[in-house]
Amino acid sequence: MQPYELSLAEASRALAAKELSPVELTDSVLDRIGAMDARLQAYVTVTADSARSAAARAERELAEGRSRGPLHGIPMGLKDLIDAEGVPTTASSRVRADHVAARDSAVAARLAEAGAVLVGKTHTHEFAYGLTTPQTRNAWDHTRVAGGSSGGSAVAVAAKEATFALGTDTGGSIRVPAALNGVVGLKPTYDLVSRAGVTSLSWSLDHVGPLTRTVQDASLVLAALVGGPAAPIPEGDLAGLRVGVPRNHYFERISPEVEEDVRRAIEQLRELGAELVDVEIPLTRYIQATHWGLMVPEASSYHERTLRSVPDLYAPDVRVLLEAGELVSAGDYLRAQRARTLMRDAWARLFDGVDVIAAPTVPITAAQVGQESVEWADGTVESVSESYVRLSAPANITGMPALTLPVGRDGAGLPIGMQLMGRPFGEATVLRAGHAYERATAPAATRTERHHLEAMKLR
Repeated sequence: MQPYELSLAEASRALAAKELSPVELTDSVLDRIGAMDARLQAYVTVTADSARSAAARAERELAEGRSRGPLHGIPMGLKDLIDAEGVPTTASSRVRADHVAARDSAVAARLAEAGAVLVGKTHTHEFAYGLTTPQTRNAWDHTRVAGGSSGGSAVAVAAKEATFALGTDTGGSIRVPAALNGVVGLKPTYDLVSRAGVTSLSWSLDHVGPLTRTVQDASLVLAALVGGPAAPIPEGDLAGLRVGVPRNHYFERISPEVEEDVRRAIEQLRELGAELVDVEIPLTRYIQATHWGLMVPEASSYHERTLRSVPDLYAPDVRVLLEAGELVSAGDYLRAQRARTLMRDAWARLFDGVDVIAAPTVPITAAQVGQESVEWADGTVESVSESYVRLSAPANITGMPALTLPVGRDGAGLPIGMQLMGRPFGEATVLRAGHAYERATAPAATRTERHHLEAMKLR
């Protein structure tokens, strides 16, 4: 096994045991980027020189017995909305082509304190305003979309071009690309992780979180982001855990293969001791209107000055959305705020009877590049972006934590994700459920991953 293939936890153990050095690990990841990224385009900027310097510093500190924790010496990527001092933050946009961050964002500072090694900035859909990340290709099939808007981060982790990465999530932008590329993505509770120094899409819906290879890795990164020690995830079964299974919304208009694999994964949770509880998702007819009613005017407000001064520098799809946001009235925005309050209250009551809700992350696997819509069995037609955001938006509106992890493959070999949602600040419970599933299914997952790596070497 090459160093770049190691999960965060595996690499951390190897570094602690001095079986591997931070320099060797970082060089391995940088070599992987050199071999793969011309085709995948996960990175907008690769910081090879500063990464090697940071790795050498981590190596000296570890040799002197000064460990900063499990992230010390671990190579990682940052979505290119997240400031890192002295590194461009372009938001994958010509509007920001010349912008260099003057200081670290709060999360970059936390990761630097933890000793993580920044190897580069990953592509986003322009200003995070989209669900495909058109610059980047899916790690499993280069003719498919990466998902967005944290597509570069998801592909970097899936293709072993980073041991972990950070993304942002406004309507699914961590979870969608994580699901489409077969990795773990965690959207924490709103405001648990600081957004200071992170370019905003919609300030009341934005979240920052990790994309990793395993649930355990996500737990380790989250601990560093909030500045606390990593609490071990319980290793027992799921006895006593009540898992809500939606009877509406989440299993409507989804592909049969997605439904089959997610329901099989939910049954695995039952076999691990969890109690399955049927639940009715509240206020579903208002989800799309509430999400758009909040996000669109907030995004347009953030971009008001540059939309007037340099409109031609925006990509057409983003410019249209920003211009449309200027037409939303104050009354409509306030009605969306009121609807969010009602939705939060209704979801809180829902969690009186369950601890976690399990559902598909996205209704379809990765769409073909250039595919604009999907037609469902009932004859309805939906845009690809709308289909991807439909199942993820409730967690942004309510602010609750949501984890996605891979649970299968469709007939084309594309990854399928299951989403686990919990009460606000209930990350420990969500991570416990995901880790238990992952541990129970690890042998099959490991075999699939090995086949994937071999296939990628042949491309």
